[in-house]
Amino acid sequence: MFRKAFPAALLVLCTVAVPAHAQMAAGSNNPSLTVVRDMWMMMANYIQKSAEQMPEAKYSYRPTPDVRTFGEIIGHVAGSQKMFCAIGMGETPPAENAVEKTATTKAELVAALKESIRYCQRAYQQTDAATHMPADLFGQKQTRLHALVLNATHAGEHYGNLITYLRLNGMVPPSSQGGQ
Repeated sequence: MFRKAFPAALLVLCTVAVPAHAQMAAGSNNPSLTVVRDMWMMMANYIQKSAEQMPEAKYSYRPTPDVRTFGEIIGHVAGSQKMFCAIGMGETPPAENAVEKTATTKAELVAALKESIRYCQRAYQQTDAATHMPADLFGQKQTRLHALVLNATHAGEHYGNLITYLRLNGMVPPSSQGGQ
């Protein structure tokens, strides 16, 4: 589903956020990747805090029968991050659903999420030049940067899901807790 919405999201990101932030990051040797990394890191931190905040008993919560549980979203994000970041580094990607299908407890899911964040940090430390190298993304020829932008966009999409799940359970999401 996000593959269809991605071109519009990428267009907005590239035409508004990237040039504006790149001006602020002009002193950086990698202004494009710096912008994308900062956006991804903010979402990754919010997702991690959400995963830690939600009680284990609520990891099986799903607002309707046709959507993922809270825990399944955490597993999906952990697995997809590793996939996108592997592509973004020119490495062989693991299966997108690898974590979602194997990790079941809060401890396993939070550990997998943290590990995927550590893994992705390497991808976001490349040079802008390295991110312009070709990448195969869902059978399409793209760039490594495209995969990393998609990872950031995907994380934002699923943080939006988690916000709803937290609110429906009477909790305040990390991005609304102040001091962020």
